Amino acid sequence: MSHREPHAVTTPRTGEVMGMRGCEHAAECSSDRPGHGLNAVQERLAAVTASKWIDAFVTSVDASGFAWLATLDGGIRRVWQHEAFGGALAAGDPVALHGVYGVLVAGAQRFSVADA
Repeated sequence: MSHREPHAVTTPRTGEVMGMRGCEHAAECSSDRPGHGLNAVQERLAAVTASKWIDAFVTSVDASGFAWLATLDGGIRRVWQHEAFGGALAAGDPVALHGVYGVLVAGAQRFSVADA
């Protein structure tokens, strides 16, 4: 039987996992990773899978692009968007989050988001 060493404790690297690697300025970013630009396929797939939308209210948004959402079923979701939602979200705003394809709808605006 071989001897196994325990795994070392790791430091969470949330930003890298969420797709923020290599991005410095949102205005210059052309990435199609979650939380960056909304691509046509992502938008179309979200549109045809209507049962996966989650209704929520924004509880807070910060300048780093993180938004906390209180879902109507009592849950809390945290999402990230590279442009910090362009100032379009505020606490109390009703939103819809697509639970599979990472699309957040606020009024007439749609954003690609990454689970944070």
